[in-house]
Amino acid sequence: MKKIHSLTGMIDLISNKVSKDDIASKIFYTENVLKNIFESYSISEIRTPGLEDTDLFKRSVGDNSDIVNKELYSFFDKNDKSITLRPEGTASVIRSIIEKKIDSESHKLWYLGPMWRYERPQKGRYRQFNQAGVEILGYPEGLAEIEIVSIICSIMKKLKIDDSVLKINHLGDKKSKQEFCIALENFLKPLATKLDERDLQRLNNNPLRILDSKNPETQKILNDAPKIKDFLSNESLDILDLIKSTFSDECNIEIDHNLVRGLDYYTGFVFEAVSSNLGAQDAYLGGGRYDDLCLELGGKEMPAIGMAIGIERLASLAKTLDKPKTLVSLIIISSNIEPKAYKIAHKLRSISDSINIDVQLSNGSLKSKLRRANKDNAAYALIIGEHELETETVIIKPLLDQNSEQTVMSFLDIESFIKEIG
Repeated sequence: MKKIHSLTGMIDLISNKVSKDDIASKIFYTENVLKNIFESYSISEIRTPGLEDTDLFKRSVGDNSDIVNKELYSFFDKNDKSITLRPEGTASVIRSIIEKKIDSESHKLWYLGPMWRYERPQKGRYRQFNQAGVEILGYPEGLAEIEIVSIICSIMKKLKIDDSVLKINHLGDKKSKQEFCIALENFLKPLATKLDERDLQRLNNNPLRILDSKNPETQKILNDAPKIKDFLSNESLDILDLIKSTFSDECNIEIDHNLVRGLDYYTGFVFEAVSSNLGAQDAYLGGGRYDDLCLELGGKEMPAIGMAIGIERLASLAKTLDKPKTLVSLIIISSNIEPKAYKIAHKLRSISDSINIDVQLSNGSLKSKLRRANKDNAAYALIIGEHELETETVIIKPLLDQNSEQTVMSFLDIESFIKEIG
């Protein structure tokens, strides 16, 4: 019989208690850290479907983007409707806001979940990947930018990401952006024969994207190209200086006037956090302002800024984890007392949030259950049999310290013991 394997670029994440998969534990930890940070900024959670109308992404992300042209997981359902597994989160959030007719209000929202893009799998990049995001909707340029950067600095600090740079830029308003694109196009067209196929396509479809080229020859050409900062208003330049001066003591911020974002809906302030520890694909979060997206998707005019975070990449950079919880294995050695012994475990769990109590549900000898507790790295085994239940006592056997001997404690004392080790 043919073996069934996971699809290319789609991985399983299992707690290291089962698989010893360290990255899975770091991902779960990273997600919890992000949730706590988002909640500390009073940002509300939103959950959107994994499947959307294909037109949503064609209209938002842009027909000229690599995502739409090469990476969408699209197919026709049984009603011959083209639907797509979401490749990013922002478009779905805005669609939801419009559909619920709350696009005239202000919102601060966060999301977390799987996304899908059909691209070549590599380190930190999969075809199904996890992404968190923050969308600040209904707030004009200014304080919203400061809040976004504040969140990023909090993430870097909490996860102890030291080798990182937050690059920021401004794309200007519609007029200055258009004027720059025309100047850039006029400069590059006579040099078109020196561009590779991908950059030539960018020149024809969206000249601004050439600034993001990874081709060294293209970057040499761009050294003499018009600079976007020469087309920006003083207000646009001031917001960059303000952000850098405000948070320079919190994280490493660099103004990079060649920075653009890969999605067509970005306008104004844009940013990207990178780390040399990630290799060639060095960005682990990014975003920017997209004031026109709501209107383009059929809603009302609504200023907006947001960011997306690659969970797998961010988790790989996390330096330290919080102090792990103490694992206690409760071993029941008489089957006829199992419900009563389990009730004791239920009560002990409510004593301390720093303790995990694992009740071994399988049958077996005391020796085999202790072996299982040792394998799970339990700090203690609590052993309960008929005699212990009758005398209202518990046997406590230390497992990590081989020099400590087992003791017997009363039900009352065991509660104090759980508080102490927690």
